[in-house]
Amino acid sequence: MPKKTKSEKTDSFEHSLKKLENIVQTLESGETPLDETLQKFEEGMKLVQFCHGKLNEAEKKLKILVKDKNGDYSLKDEE
Repeated sequence: MPKKTKSEKTDSFEHSLKKLENIVQTLESGETPLDETLQKFEEGMKLVQFCHGKLNEAEKKLKILVKDKNGDYSLKDEE
């Protein structure tokens, strides 16, 4: 797994998603020079990976402990 940059470690999911949305808007405008387009695309892909990781973490946290009728605990997905 590639190392995360300092900004990726400190950015929130919401901030990263907003940055990604801005990149998409910039690229969709079609007015960005090729070199900048490639740079923005690369940055966008890193943000996608970061956001995906954050979503996976959140999904894991949504697991809850439930007690069944026998008094045993098990993990259950939050629905």
